Amino acid sequence: MTSSGSRARGVRGDLFDPTCPTRALLDRIGTKWTSMAVKVLAEAAPAEVRFADLRRRMPGVSQKMLSVTLQSLARDGLVARRVEDSVPPRVHYRLTALGTSLDAALAVLRTWAEDHMPEVDRAHHAADRTG
Repeated sequence: MTSSGSRARGVRGDLFDPTCPTRALLDRIGTKWTSMAVKVLAEAAPAEVRFADLRRRMPGVSQKMLSVTLQSLARDGLVARRVEDSVPPRVHYRLTALGTSLDAALAVLRTWAEDHMPEVDRAHHAADRTG
């Protein structure tokens, strides 16, 4: 095992190693905004989606948060970004093959959360009653 700054390419991560960058990757891909952005882009695939359209389809996301989320996804190789030379510039996004593989994993998690939200709500109410 090498230090987090010099991890060899092609070496599988180890979530339980405190120096493994897998932990930071899970932090980035585990956010609600990442899950929503990936879903919107996956639904449009293989077409691109403009920034403004992404923002409209993600209620509650601020322009800054969406920008930060998309920058992170692009840096991780999950999203491709294309800037159209116009005034103002139009920015388009699409999932890469790696991003498409992430969507499959996130879809399972999104479905689980949506299916089990009533049970989680009941557990919250029971915990709140017992204090």
